[in-house]
Amino acid sequence: MAAARKGSRDLSTRRYRPLINYEHHSGNILMLDKERLAQKSGKVARQVKSNPHDELPRLLSDINIDQESMELLARFCHGYDISLSSENVVRVACLANFLEMTESYCPNNLLNKALWFFKENIVHSWNNSIKAIKSAESVLRQAEKLGLMECCVETIISEAVEDPRLLGEPLMTNEEDEESECENREKETLVRPSIRRKLFDMDWKKSEDLASLPLNLYAPIINRMSQRQVPPQYVAASLWQYAKNWIFSDDEVQLDKIDGQRETIEVLVRLIPNQTGLIPCASLCEMLRFAIAVEADAECRKALELWIGLQLDQAETKDLLMPCNGYTNQEKYDAECLKRILSHFYRNYNRDNIEPMRSVADLVDEFLAEIAADIDLKTATFVEIVDLWIAAAEGGNEQSHDGIYRAVDVFLEKHKHLTESEKEDLCGKVLDCSKLSGEALQHAALNRRLPLRVVVNALFASQLKLRDVIPKAVVGGEEEEEEEGEGAEVRVEMEKMGSKVRKLERECLMMKREIVRGGGGKREKKESVWREMKRKLGCMSMRPDSDCHVKKKKVHPR
Repeated sequence: MAAARKGSRDLSTRRYRPLINYEHHSGNILMLDKERLAQKSGKVARQVKSNPHDELPRLLSDINIDQESMELLARFCHGYDISLSSENVVRVACLANFLEMTESYCPNNLLNKALWFFKENIVHSWNNSIKAIKSAESVLRQAEKLGLMECCVETIISEAVEDPRLLGEPLMTNEEDEESECENREKETLVRPSIRRKLFDMDWKKSEDLASLPLNLYAPIINRMSQRQVPPQYVAASLWQYAKNWIFSDDEVQLDKIDGQRETIEVLVRLIPNQTGLIPCASLCEMLRFAIAVEADAECRKALELWIGLQLDQAETKDLLMPCNGYTNQEKYDAECLKRILSHFYRNYNRDNIEPMRSVADLVDEFLAEIAADIDLKTATFVEIVDLWIAAAEGGNEQSHDGIYRAVDVFLEKHKHLTESEKEDLCGKVLDCSKLSGEALQHAALNRRLPLRVVVNALFASQLKLRDVIPKAVVGGEEEEEEEGEGAEVRVEMEKMGSKVRKLERECLMMKREIVRGGGGKREKKESVWREMKRKLGCMSMRPDSDCHVKKKKVHPR
């Protein structure tokens, strides 16, 4: 006791120094007077009475105590002021409750002091509630039992209902939403011109970020916000911010974090409100790309594909270039993923508005040109994507198939191993020369990568287009008879042209057989074949015969 009194006198004249040393089970070196603690704690008093020789660490082994809380406890027991804050009050309150430091045991005890501070400074404060929750992770079970977590969560949700801007700015807005938000802010200013509201309006952007909470604390709060009708665009903004904080903060997937990142993306996708247009299509595609990389469950990937499909007209080509995952798949991009996304778009397409369908047709057009350069892309997959493009183009009243021709040209250039019959089969399935522009037909007529049959069809289609531009006679009187005479002449000419094309096809077949039978002079014979073809059809030009690159000009008549 004499040593204790001497220690007390020393504490009054210099910085506080605990009296008894012990090593807690967490590994921290802590100091506290067991006898003084027993004066404030009913639990410790009973244990000391029944086991007077037990060391203090043994008496406190049933609760997780951090060093800061233990130091505050020691200062309180020795009669010194303690500094409570939003970052430590929950842990101190849980410790005091565990030690039974109640008013019934000792007046002005630590539990009452901590709860009073919590009520005055944490409740009704967005920032302090988030800080308090964040600091309570080590004593989460005790904090929930004491009701502190529920108070903080309720404060956060109530504040978000009152002003959802605390969750962040919406990712996508339209004029109607902006006008409605301005009206709501004007009403709030007129109805509630309190000092607290004015200060909050000036400083709301500096609020604590809810997305900084761990997933096990964040997800239940967001779920309850949705149930309490917090505007979905703000909930979506918070979810995207959480994704940036926790899964997109690294440039690539970290193997040591992959399990946690997989759980995070799966939970975030489940929390997305059931409404389209909340998250940009590019952001949804980024989430899907990450979900594929971490091998998220099928439910997560399907949900993202659905959201993307519902707003596919907002996407760009780069957004849809999903890498193939797995060692068995040699293709660079996942074309099957695009097929599923397109199917979602078609099923939910509003036929009263043709613009989204045109946008998707242009998108698939560019996607085709991109994936056609993949040397590992299977011909069957390429044909399936073309079929989807045709569906989109026809739905958008798109007449030109120049995009398909460009993609086929790139595909043939990168897949030189295809046989002549395989090339003919591919072109026969996807190319319709009657829907190509004059410029594309001119290019096709000089394109050595195309099968000869396709070249002939392109030349024939070019002749028909020339016939279509012949001016027709004006209707009326004798001019009608002249028009009928000219029409008959045109029909005769077309029949002659058809006969000429059929003859040329037979000659092409014979030439091709000669090329196959040819030996060392194969290259020379093939060149003579092309010259002969162009001479017979009157298509000789000053352009070189070496190679013709596809002109990347898009032709989409509106």
